[in-house]
Amino acid sequence: MLSAPSWLRDLVGAWIFYSVLPAWPWPQPRFERIARFAPWVGLVIGGLQAGLWWLLSGFGWPQVALVPAVLALGLWLTGGLHFDGLMDTADGLAAGPERCLEAMEDSRVGASGVQLSVVVLLLQFAALVRLGPLGPIALVVTSALARVSPLWAMARFAYLRVNGTAGFHRRHQKGLGDAVPTLVLLVLLSPLNPLFQQLPLWMAPLCLLSALVVAEWLGRRLGGMTGDGYGAVVMLSETSGLLLMALLAPFLGSGAG
Repeated sequence: MLSAPSWLRDLVGAWIFYSVLPAWPWPQPRFERIARFAPWVGLVIGGLQAGLWWLLSGFGWPQVALVPAVLALGLWLTGGLHFDGLMDTADGLAAGPERCLEAMEDSRVGASGVQLSVVVLLLQFAALVRLGPLGPIALVVTSALARVSPLWAMARFAYLRVNGTAGFHRRHQKGLGDAVPTLVLLVLLSPLNPLFQQLPLWMAPLCLLSALVVAEWLGRRLGGMTGDGYGAVVMLSETSGLLLMALLAPFLGSGAG
């Protein structure tokens, strides 16, 4: 079998780790520097959500019906990985500093986890309804850029669990070198791409900035990071990005509304 470069094996590993999509037949996956390719997996997930939006629109589904279906698809495509992290992190924060990690490890979901997960989904629903026809583009942009937030968290904050299963992310991250795929992604999501000409040039960088702010805020609240924290920042970053775009809808072209 042909050998493959390590970056391609990491990309395949990211595909398997961050989604339930069918595995590639080649090459053999590697699970080391996979986090740098999470935004590209997010791009595919957002693209599939956008595709479902356009499909259901073609069958005459109103937005209030198709948006929940699109959000459900996103949760299913990730296997609930980030959503689970969001709920566990909410429970940990509610338990306080002394019991935070213990509460996050508990397999039972507490009231805080349920409450935050409902709030996040409702906010995403509201933002997408507000965006209207620009919703599919917003899903692609935010799904991709929200997955940059764990890269910031990995570089900025210590991993809190001694034997945590997600600790390999921080051990294998290479600082600025892991930012190269993101820089390429930013160009792809800019108005230079005809698919995104409805968005102003500053929209993608603004969504990226909001994702980094979320990661910084949560890392400081937790005093470090865990695997659940990485999942939580993805969900919170997606939500902040969608809300930003919804609030700025009057500046995003005639399609919003």
